[in-house]
Parts: sequence; structure tokens; C-alpha cells
Amino acid sequence: MYDKIFPPKKLVLPNGKLVFEKRSRTPFIFALILIAIYLSIKFTGFGFGVLITRWKEFFYIIQEMIPPDWSHMSTIWQPLIDTIKMSLLGSILGSLGAIPVAFLASSNVIKNRLIVFATKFFLSILRTVPTLVTALIATFIFGLGTFAGTVAIFLFTLSYVGKLLYEQIENVEMGSFEAMESLGMNRLYAFRYAIFPEVLPNYLSTSLFCFEGNVRYAAILGYVGAGGIGLLLNEGLGWRDYAGVGMILLILILTVFIIERVSEYFRKRLI
Repeated sequence: MYDKIFPPKKLVLPNGKLVFEKRSRTPFIFALILIAIYLSIKFTGFGFGVLITRWKEFFYIIQEMIPPDWSHMSTIWQPLIDTIKMSLLGSILGSLGAIPVAFLASSNVIKNRLIVFATKFFLSILRTVPTLVTALIATFIFGLGTFAGTVAIFLFTLSYVGKLLYEQIENVEMGSFEAMESLGMNRLYAFRYAIFPEVLPNYLSTSLFCFEGNVRYAAILGYVGAGGIGLLLNEGLGWRDYAGVGMILLILILTVFIIERVSEYFRKRLI
């Protein structure tokens, strides 16, 4: 059917031989995208009419947030510090844990295919589960508070940095690694002195970038009881205290901006 609708072009070579030009799959892919969009609209109940009639409500809430309620300032600092602490601790532990995990997932270093497959599968599972769901599970296991949020951020950082790190390791030139092994050095030490120094700058840059995102993610973990400033956001939105929410968002935006600028400075020095 596809060949009848989009027949391949015929080309005649100088020697008189007839060949067929490779058919483009673009129309077929475009049709699949249109079908996927249609089914997504049907399943999600998306309606342009609702979007057109209700878009003003968003700006109404924004107007209620301005000006922010400065009286909330005294109640924000401690949850904000808790958010930063669990983001920092979770990012550090996750980045450190990503090193041995990435080592085991690197097919050019570990020759046991079962270990490589199992480690990559483990990282895939961690990346599949949303951080909010991980935090919710952690609250059931460890109770409410910032410890559950730290565990959730640790697991996310482990999966994110671990995947990028093992991909960087697999793209490293293996000449020096093989030379060290031929001299009698075991695989772990050869990795330590031949491969890891090459991926270290990108590893540190990735860890810093992940920490930037974790500060933002940690702000919403309070919705499932994982502590931090998310608890105040949830409470403020629940009571329709939009001026208080505006103050929380303002402080959070300034904090994330400062952290991003500092992290960007160090990342540029590392690359």
C-alpha cells in the first residue's frame, strides 16, 4: 500500500542499469505523529475551548501573588535551608554512588555482560520512576521529613549521573587502560589512573548541573511530606494564600538563580 501511494523514483545509471532511489519515510512518520496527537487529545480530554475560556484564571492567580506578603519572610528561611541541605546531601551522595555504578555499567571495562546488563537495567528503573513517586515511597518507609526527600534526590542523582557517566566512560579511548593492564595492573586500578581522569571534568560538571535541578525538584517534594519549602507551598495554595505563595516563590527563584550562577561559574572552569 505504501509503495502504491509513494512509489520509489527510478534512476538510470550511465551504464544503462535501472536502479530505484530509496523511498522517504517522512510521509509515513508524519502520519503516525498525527495519529498519536489525535489519540492523545482523545485520551486526555484536552479541549481548546477550555483553554481559551480559562486562560485568564492563570493571570488572576499571578495578580494575587503581587505584591508578595513580606510577613511570611520569617517562616520561610528554615524550610528553605532544609530544602538546600537535602538537595546538597542527596546530590553529593548520589554523585559519589554513581561512580561505582557507572564502572559496573561500562561495557568496555566490565567484560561480564550479565553485570553490565543488570546495572544498566537498574539505572533504567531508577530513571523511570518519577522523583515525586520515589519521595512518596520513601515517606512510607522512613517517615515524613527531609530524610525521605534526601533519599529521593539521592536515587535520582544516582540514576542521572550514573547514566551519563557510563556513556562517557564507554566513549573513552582504551589505549592507556589496556597498556596499564598489560603491565600487570588490575582492572580497577587501571580504570582509576587511565579512564577516570579523562571523564572527571565532565563528571563534576554533570554533578553540579544535577544539583541545580535538585534544588528545584526538592521544592515540590514537600507535597508528599518529604519536608522542605514544598510544605509551605502546599499549605499556601491549599488556603488560597496567594500573596504568601508569591513570597515563597520569590525567595525560591532568587535562591535557585544564585545557585545556578555559582554552579555555572565552576562548570565553566571545569570544562
